[in-house]
Amino acid sequence: MKVLARSPFLLLGLAGAFALVGSAFLWWFIGEPEAVRAPAPVLAPAPAENPPSAGKTVRLAMSAAYVSELGVGVYVGLARYLTEKTGISIEFVTGLSYGTINSMLEEGTIQSGFICGQPYVLLHDDPQPKALLIAAPVMKAARYKGQPIYFSDLIVREDSPFQRLQDLKGRTYVYNDEISNAGYNMPRYRLLELGLTQGFFGKVLRSGSHEESIRMVATGEADASYVDSLVLDYDREKGIGHAHAVRVIESAGPSSIGPLVASSKMPVQQRDKLQHALVTMHEDPEGRKILDEALLARFTLVQDSHYDGIRSMMVAAEKAGFTAIR
Repeated sequence: MKVLARSPFLLLGLAGAFALVGSAFLWWFIGEPEAVRAPAPVLAPAPAENPPSAGKTVRLAMSAAYVSELGVGVYVGLARYLTEKTGISIEFVTGLSYGTINSMLEEGTIQSGFICGQPYVLLHDDPQPKALLIAAPVMKAARYKGQPIYFSDLIVREDSPFQRLQDLKGRTYVYNDEISNAGYNMPRYRLLELGLTQGFFGKVLRSGSHEESIRMVATGEADASYVDSLVLDYDREKGIGHAHAVRVIESAGPSSIGPLVASSKMPVQQRDKLQHALVTMHEDPEGRKILDEALLARFTLVQDSHYDGIRSMMVAAEKAGFTAIR
Protein backbone atom coordinates (compact mmCIF):
# COMPACT_ATOMS: atom_id res chain seq x y z
CA MET A 1 0.00 0.00 0.00
CA LYS A 2 1.29 3.46 -0.90
CA VAL A 3 0.18 6.72 0.62
CA LEU A 4 0.11 10.22 -0.80
CA ALA A 5 -0.57 12.65 2.04
CA ARG A 6 -1.53 16.32 2.17
CA SER A 7 1.44 17.56 4.11
CA PRO A 8 4.71 16.18 5.53
CA PHE A 9 3.43 17.12 8.99
CA LEU A 10 0.58 14.62 8.62
CA LEU A 11 3.06 11.85 8.02
CA LEU A 12 4.73 12.18 11.42
CA GLY A 13 2.06 9.95 12.97
CA LEU A 14 2.42 7.16 10.39
CA ALA A 15 4.77 4.23 10.71
CA GLY A 16 7.89 4.05 8.56
CA ALA A 17 10.19 6.58 6.97
CA PHE A 18 8.69 8.67 4.22
CA ALA A 19 10.41 10.01 1.14
CA LEU A 20 8.95 13.25 -0.08
CA VAL A 21 8.38 14.01 -3.71
CA GLY A 22 7.14 17.28 -5.09
CA SER A 23 3.79 17.73 -6.72
CA ALA A 24 1.71 20.72 -7.78
CA PHE A 25 -1.80 21.69 -6.97
CA LEU A 26 -4.21 22.75 -9.67
CA TRP A 27 -6.48 25.40 -8.20
CA TRP A 28 -9.79 26.30 -9.83
CA PHE A 29 -11.41 29.70 -9.50
CA ILE A 30 -14.90 31.13 -10.03
CA GLY A 31 -15.23 34.89 -9.95
CA GLU A 32 -12.41 36.61 -8.09
CA PRO A 33 -11.99 34.95 -4.67
CA GLU A 34 -8.64 35.20 -2.94
CA ALA A 35 -6.80 31.89 -2.77
CA VAL A 36 -5.15 30.38 0.29
CA ARG A 37 -2.25 28.15 -0.63
CA ALA A 38 -2.11 24.55 0.58
CA PRO A 39 0.97 22.32 0.86
CA ALA A 40 1.94 20.03 -1.98
CA PRO A 41 1.30 16.30 -1.75
CA VAL A 42 4.06 13.90 -0.74
CA LEU A 43 4.65 10.21 -1.32
CA ALA A 44 5.25 7.46 1.22
CA PRO A 45 6.68 4.16 -0.09
CA ALA A 46 4.68 0.97 0.34
CA PRO A 47 5.69 -1.48 3.08
CA ALA A 48 7.97 -4.17 1.67
CA GLU A 49 6.38 -7.06 3.52
CA ASN A 50 3.87 -9.34 1.78
CA PRO A 51 3.32 -7.24 -1.36
CA PRO A 52 0.19 -8.15 -3.35
CA SER A 53 0.65 -9.51 -6.83
CA ALA A 54 1.96 -7.09 -9.43
CA GLY A 55 -0.26 -5.49 -12.03
CA LYS A 56 -3.27 -4.98 -9.76
CA THR A 57 -2.47 -1.61 -8.19
CA VAL A 58 -5.37 0.76 -7.64
CA ARG A 59 -4.74 4.42 -6.83
CA LEU A 60 -7.45 5.45 -4.37
CA ALA A 61 -7.84 9.19 -3.90
CA MET A 62 -9.46 11.14 -1.08
CA SER A 63 -10.81 14.63 -1.53
CA ALA A 64 -14.02 14.36 0.53
CA ALA A 65 -13.05 13.23 4.01
CA TYR A 66 -15.44 11.35 6.30
CA VAL A 67 -12.94 12.29 8.97
CA SER A 68 -10.87 15.45 9.16
CA GLU A 69 -7.81 15.39 6.94
CA LEU A 70 -5.92 15.49 10.24
CA GLY A 71 -7.25 11.95 10.61
CA VAL A 72 -5.60 10.78 7.40
CA GLY A 73 -4.30 7.73 9.30
CA VAL A 74 -7.85 6.33 9.25
CA TYR A 75 -7.68 6.24 5.46
CA VAL A 76 -4.25 4.64 5.60
CA GLY A 77 -5.78 1.90 7.74
CA LEU A 78 -8.71 1.55 5.36
CA ALA A 79 -6.40 1.26 2.35
CA ARG A 80 -4.36 -1.39 4.17
CA TYR A 81 -7.55 -3.27 5.05
CA LEU A 82 -8.79 -3.20 1.44
CA THR A 83 -5.39 -4.39 0.24
CA GLU A 84 -5.56 -7.37 2.58
CA LYS A 85 -9.17 -8.26 1.78
CA THR A 86 -9.03 -7.87 -2.00
CA GLY A 87 -5.45 -8.80 -2.87
CA ILE A 88 -5.24 -5.52 -4.79
CA SER A 89 -2.36 -3.18 -3.97
CA ILE A 90 -3.93 0.11 -2.85
CA GLU A 91 -2.02 3.37 -3.35
CA PHE A 92 -3.71 6.03 -1.22
CA VAL A 93 -3.71 9.58 -2.60
CA THR A 94 -4.66 12.85 -0.91
CA GLY A 95 -3.66 16.51 -0.96
CA LEU A 96 -5.07 17.26 -4.42
CA SER A 97 -7.91 19.63 -5.30
CA TYR A 98 -11.37 18.35 -6.18
CA GLY A 99 -10.88 19.36 -9.82
CA THR A 100 -7.50 17.66 -10.10
CA ILE A 101 -8.86 14.39 -8.73
CA ASN A 102 -11.81 14.56 -11.13
CA SER A 103 -9.41 15.02 -14.05
CA MET A 104 -7.29 12.08 -12.91
CA LEU A 105 -10.34 9.85 -12.49
CA GLU A 106 -11.47 10.83 -15.97
CA GLU A 107 -8.06 9.98 -17.39
CA GLY A 108 -7.80 6.77 -15.39
CA THR A 109 -4.53 7.81 -13.72
CA ILE A 110 -6.46 7.45 -10.45
CA GLN A 111 -8.78 4.45 -10.51
CA SER A 112 -10.96 5.11 -7.48
CA GLY A 113 -11.78 7.93 -5.08
CA PHE A 114 -13.67 9.05 -2.00
CA ILE A 115 -15.08 12.20 -3.57
CA CYS A 116 -17.75 14.79 -2.89
CA GLY A 117 -21.23 14.33 -4.32
CA GLN A 118 -21.01 17.25 -6.75
CA PRO A 119 -17.73 16.09 -8.34
CA TYR A 120 -19.37 12.68 -8.74
CA VAL A 121 -22.34 14.24 -10.54
CA LEU A 122 -20.01 16.21 -12.83
CA LEU A 123 -18.13 13.02 -13.74
CA HIS A 124 -21.17 10.81 -14.11
CA ASP A 125 -23.32 13.21 -16.13
CA ASP A 126 -20.84 13.45 -18.97
CA PRO A 127 -22.32 11.99 -22.21
CA GLN A 128 -20.03 9.05 -21.52
CA PRO A 129 -19.94 8.66 -17.70
CA LYS A 130 -16.43 8.93 -16.31
CA ALA A 131 -17.21 7.57 -12.84
CA LEU A 132 -19.40 4.83 -11.39
CA LEU A 133 -20.63 4.37 -7.84
CA ILE A 134 -19.01 1.75 -5.60
CA ALA A 135 -20.50 2.51 -2.16
CA ALA A 136 -21.33 5.33 0.24
CA PRO A 137 -20.81 5.66 4.00
CA VAL A 138 -23.47 5.73 6.69
CA MET A 139 -22.44 7.67 9.79
CA LYS A 140 -23.02 6.43 13.36
CA ALA A 141 -24.39 9.66 14.87
CA ALA A 142 -28.16 9.84 15.39
CA ARG A 143 -28.31 13.01 13.31
CA TYR A 144 -27.80 10.95 10.14
CA LYS A 145 -30.67 8.55 10.86
CA GLY A 146 -28.89 5.48 9.51
CA GLN A 147 -28.87 6.93 5.97
CA PRO A 148 -26.03 7.89 3.57
CA ILE A 149 -26.54 11.62 4.16
CA TYR A 150 -24.77 14.60 5.70
CA PHE A 151 -25.18 18.35 6.27
CA SER A 152 -23.47 21.64 5.51
CA ASP A 153 -23.00 23.50 8.81
CA LEU A 154 -22.63 27.28 8.86
CA ILE A 155 -19.95 28.11 11.41
CA VAL A 156 -18.84 31.33 13.08
CA ARG A 157 -16.37 31.97 15.89
CA GLU A 158 -17.57 30.84 19.29
CA ASP A 159 -17.48 34.40 20.64
CA SER A 160 -18.93 36.14 17.58
CA PRO A 161 -22.26 38.02 17.74
CA PHE A 162 -23.71 36.35 14.63
CA GLN A 163 -26.85 34.27 15.12
CA ARG A 164 -28.12 33.65 11.58
CA LEU A 165 -26.98 33.79 7.98
CA GLN A 166 -28.60 37.18 7.42
CA ASP A 167 -26.31 38.68 10.10
CA LEU A 168 -23.30 38.06 7.87
CA LYS A 169 -24.06 40.76 5.29
CA GLY A 170 -20.84 42.53 4.29
CA ARG A 171 -18.70 40.04 6.23
CA THR A 172 -15.85 37.79 5.08
CA TYR A 173 -16.90 34.33 3.94
CA VAL A 174 -14.55 31.42 3.21
CA TYR A 175 -15.30 28.22 1.26
CA ASN A 176 -13.21 25.17 0.48
CA ASP A 177 -13.69 24.48 -3.24
CA GLU A 178 -15.97 25.64 -6.05
CA ILE A 179 -17.17 22.11 -6.87
CA SER A 180 -17.76 21.11 -3.25
CA ASN A 181 -21.36 20.25 -2.44
CA ALA A 182 -21.22 21.12 1.28
CA GLY A 183 -18.83 24.03 0.81
CA TYR A 184 -20.32 25.66 -2.27
CA ASN A 185 -23.34 24.05 -3.95
CA MET A 186 -25.52 23.82 -0.82
CA PRO A 187 -24.55 27.28 0.53
CA ARG A 188 -25.14 28.86 -2.88
CA TYR A 189 -28.59 27.29 -3.01
CA ARG A 190 -29.33 28.53 0.53
CA LEU A 191 -28.38 32.07 -0.49
CA LEU A 192 -30.58 31.71 -3.57
CA GLU A 193 -33.53 30.56 -1.42
CA LEU A 194 -33.20 33.67 0.74
CA GLY A 195 -32.69 36.02 -2.20
CA LEU A 196 -29.19 36.96 -1.01
CA THR A 197 -27.61 36.97 -4.47
CA GLN A 198 -26.57 40.60 -4.99
CA GLY A 199 -23.10 40.71 -3.47
CA PHE A 200 -24.20 39.69 0.02
CA PHE A 201 -20.71 39.09 1.46
CA GLY A 202 -18.06 41.79 1.72
CA LYS A 203 -15.23 39.43 0.77
CA VAL A 204 -15.13 35.80 -0.39
CA LEU A 205 -12.02 33.67 0.16
CA ARG A 206 -11.05 30.18 -1.01
CA SER A 207 -9.33 27.94 1.55
CA GLY A 208 -8.73 24.64 -0.27
CA SER A 209 -10.21 22.40 2.45
CA HIS A 210 -12.92 22.29 5.11
CA GLU A 211 -10.22 21.97 7.79
CA GLU A 212 -8.60 25.19 6.62
CA SER A 213 -11.98 26.94 6.47
CA ILE A 214 -12.64 25.94 10.10
CA ARG A 215 -9.21 27.21 11.11
CA MET A 216 -9.69 30.53 9.31
CA VAL A 217 -13.02 31.13 11.04
CA ALA A 218 -11.62 30.08 14.42
CA THR A 219 -8.66 32.47 14.11
CA GLY A 220 -10.65 35.42 12.78
CA GLU A 221 -9.31 35.37 9.22
CA ALA A 222 -12.90 34.90 8.05
CA ASP A 223 -16.23 35.49 9.72
CA ALA A 224 -18.09 32.40 8.53
CA SER A 225 -18.04 29.27 6.41
CA TYR A 226 -20.35 26.42 5.46
CA VAL A 227 -18.40 23.22 6.18
CA ASP A 228 -18.94 19.49 5.90
CA SER A 229 -20.70 18.28 9.06
CA LEU A 230 -18.64 15.08 9.03
CA VAL A 231 -15.35 16.96 9.23
CA LEU A 232 -16.72 19.10 12.04
CA ASP A 233 -17.99 15.99 13.87
CA TYR A 234 -14.61 14.29 13.67
CA ASP A 235 -12.65 17.33 14.84
CA ARG A 236 -14.99 17.74 17.79
CA GLU A 237 -14.83 14.06 18.71
CA LYS A 238 -11.04 13.83 18.51
CA GLY A 239 -10.13 17.35 19.62
CA ILE A 240 -7.43 17.64 16.97
CA GLY A 241 -8.48 20.72 15.00
CA HIS A 242 -10.13 24.08 15.59
CA ALA A 243 -13.75 22.93 15.90
CA HIS A 244 -13.75 23.77 19.60
CA ALA A 245 -13.44 27.47 18.71
CA VAL A 246 -16.45 27.68 16.38
CA ARG A 247 -20.20 27.19 16.69
CA VAL A 248 -22.92 26.26 14.22
CA ILE A 249 -25.63 28.86 13.61
CA GLU A 250 -27.58 26.94 10.97
CA SER A 251 -27.38 23.83 8.80
CA ALA A 252 -28.24 23.18 5.17
CA GLY A 253 -29.42 19.73 4.17
CA PRO A 254 -29.46 16.88 4.56
CA SER A 255 -27.85 16.01 1.27
CA SER A 256 -26.47 12.85 -0.31
CA ILE A 257 -23.12 11.95 1.19
CA GLY A 258 -19.97 11.78 -0.92
CA PRO A 259 -19.45 8.28 -2.37
CA LEU A 260 -16.52 6.07 -3.22
CA VAL A 261 -16.41 5.94 -7.00
CA ALA A 262 -14.57 4.01 -9.66
CA SER A 263 -13.13 5.52 -12.79
CA SER A 264 -14.91 4.19 -15.87
CA LYS A 265 -11.47 2.88 -16.88
CA MET A 266 -11.19 0.69 -13.77
CA PRO A 267 -11.61 -3.05 -14.47
CA VAL A 268 -15.00 -4.37 -13.36
CA GLN A 269 -13.39 -7.18 -11.36
CA GLN A 270 -11.40 -4.71 -9.26
CA ARG A 271 -14.47 -2.54 -8.71
CA ASP A 272 -16.53 -5.52 -7.57
CA LYS A 273 -13.83 -6.66 -5.13
CA LEU A 274 -13.61 -3.21 -3.55
CA GLN A 275 -17.38 -2.97 -3.31
CA HIS A 276 -17.74 -6.34 -1.60
CA ALA A 277 -14.96 -5.58 0.89
CA LEU A 278 -16.50 -2.22 1.80
CA VAL A 279 -20.15 -3.23 2.22
CA THR A 280 -19.20 -6.22 4.38
CA MET A 281 -16.45 -4.65 6.50
CA HIS A 282 -18.85 -3.82 9.37
CA GLU A 283 -19.27 -7.61 9.80
CA ASP A 284 -15.51 -8.12 10.19
CA PRO A 285 -13.85 -7.36 13.58
CA GLU A 286 -10.86 -5.68 11.94
CA GLY A 287 -13.11 -3.68 9.63
CA ARG A 288 -15.37 -2.71 12.53
CA LYS A 289 -12.42 -1.11 14.34
CA ILE A 290 -11.60 1.07 11.34
CA LEU A 291 -15.23 2.10 10.93
CA ASP A 292 -15.49 3.00 14.62
CA GLU A 293 -12.39 5.18 14.39
CA ALA A 294 -13.98 7.03 11.45
CA LEU A 295 -17.35 7.37 13.27
CA LEU A 296 -18.91 5.22 10.54
CA ALA A 297 -21.64 2.62 10.96
CA ARG A 298 -21.05 0.91 7.62
CA PHE A 299 -20.74 1.35 3.88
CA THR A 300 -23.83 0.76 1.76
CA LEU A 301 -24.82 0.51 -1.90
CA VAL A 302 -26.37 3.61 -3.47
CA GLN A 303 -27.95 4.36 -6.84
CA ASP A 304 -27.21 7.33 -9.08
CA SER A 305 -30.69 8.77 -8.33
CA HIS A 306 -29.53 9.29 -4.73
CA TYR A 307 -27.63 12.35 -6.04
CA ASP A 308 -30.54 13.99 -7.86
CA GLY A 309 -30.90 16.56 -5.08
CA ILE A 310 -27.40 17.82 -5.78
CA ARG A 311 -28.27 18.09 -9.46
CA SER A 312 -31.40 20.08 -8.65
CA MET A 313 -29.46 22.64 -6.61
CA MET A 314 -26.89 23.03 -9.39
CA VAL A 315 -29.60 23.53 -12.01
CA ALA A 316 -31.45 26.08 -9.87
CA ALA A 317 -28.30 28.18 -9.48
CA GLU A 318 -27.58 28.03 -13.21
CA LYS A 319 -31.14 29.04 -14.13
CA ALA A 320 -30.97 31.96 -11.72
CA GLY A 321 -27.60 33.07 -13.10
CA PHE A 322 -26.19 32.76 -9.58
CA THR A 323 -23.20 30.52 -10.20
CA ALA A 324 -20.65 32.26 -7.97
CA ILE A 325 -21.05 33.03 -4.27
CA ARG A 326 -20.49 36.72 -3.75
